[in-house]
Amino acid sequence: MFAVVKTGGKQYKVSKDDKITVEKIEGDEGKAVTLENVLFLFDGSKATVGEPEVKGAKITAKIVRQTRGDKVTIFKKKRRQNYRRKKGHRQDLTVIQITDIKAA
Repeated sequence: MFAVVKTGGKQYKVSKDDKITVEKIEGDEGKAVTLENVLFLFDGSKATVGEPEVKGAKITAKIVRQTRGDKVTIFKKKRRQNYRRKKGHRQDLTVIQITDIKAA
């Protein structure tokens, strides 16, 4: 069984016991979270496509750890104008482990 879930503006294909890194979800390590934006569900023989979400489907996950992504450097430059700007950004991320997928 697998599902496609939307969180943080991105879509992820998940199965039971998968570990995925998503944009930050509030909560402490070890806490259970529920993802309700299930877009697609496949149980081995039957596929359910959401319109836009599958009604009643939920994915339960456990927060493994809160972390940060790699640094992304933003550099702006205009030639011959002595204009240079350098900034950096690190995205807050959450590693979650899928514990259960429930259909409607």
